[in-house]
Amino acid sequence: MSNPVHVEVIAREGESGERLIRRFMKKVKKERILEDFREHTFYEKPSTKRRKAKKARDRVLRKLRMAEEELENPTNYSRKKRTQEERE
Repeated sequence: MSNPVHVEVIAREGESGERLIRRFMKKVKKERILEDFREHTFYEKPSTKRRKAKKARDRVLRKLRMAEEELENPTNYSRKKRTQEERE
């Protein structure tokens, strides 16, 4: 990690401890502290990083294509029902 991130939460007047912890966890998630830690815990080969990134891109593109296709051909059927009808 290049820049250390210090998350600080100051208790508000009359705020419970549970609520304070919830706000802290929300800030930690927003800063992606745990995700960065997990990423850097083990060494990952550059080729593996590229492969993961490509899979993530393909996943996003597939979802966009499906959404675009749904806009072009709107139906009231779920995807599962539609594929069953296509088989018949």
